[in-house]
Amino acid sequence: MRWLFAFLTVLVALAIPGCGPKDAPPPRNLPPPTPSTTVGPGDVFEVFVMGEQNLPKEFRVQPDGSINFPYLEKVIVAGKEPQEIAEFIKGRLKEEKILQNPQVSVIIKAYNSKKITVLGQVAKPGSLGFVEGMKLVEAISLSGGFTALADGRHVILTRNVSGSKTVTAIISVEAITDGAQADIPLQAGDTIKVESKVF
Repeated sequence: MRWLFAFLTVLVALAIPGCGPKDAPPPRNLPPPTPSTTVGPGDVFEVFVMGEQNLPKEFRVQPDGSINFPYLEKVIVAGKEPQEIAEFIKGRLKEEKILQNPQVSVIIKAYNSKKITVLGQVAKPGSLGFVEGMKLVEAISLSGGFTALADGRHVILTRNVSGSKTVTAIISVEAITDGAQADIPLQAGDTIKVESKVF
């Protein structure tokens, strides 16, 4: 009986390392993503001024954070929310006596300034354009997926939480794809590093 007990003990010990990481709970230290809708260089948006059909509508934010708006020339928009841009343009149009009571709206077409970075053992490491609602598995898929050397149970996610402060969490993507854990929502500026397997 002793040999049987010892044999069963060894089997349990071997089984635990194999299934443990897959059943790992989601990281508790990772704060939820913070939505960011401010514009930056490279972003594209449309400006609609009611009753002014001949004005250009689409603008791309220049490297210095500005756009060239008719009658106003250079307008600094980087760091502003869409509604702030609309109010700023409205105020400038009134201030310059171009329109008496302009109605201005701004619609974002592409947030090209917002990126996430995927490094390590993926087919196409580098930066990806971020869109609200993007999750970890999607980001890895857009980076070409794991390489043969990737450790899908040891993916490091680093997130900026305030100023220069960052939080790092280790996530098992295998647990996510196996349905044992929920996918992780991302935020602009996140860095994902896929570690290599240890042989």
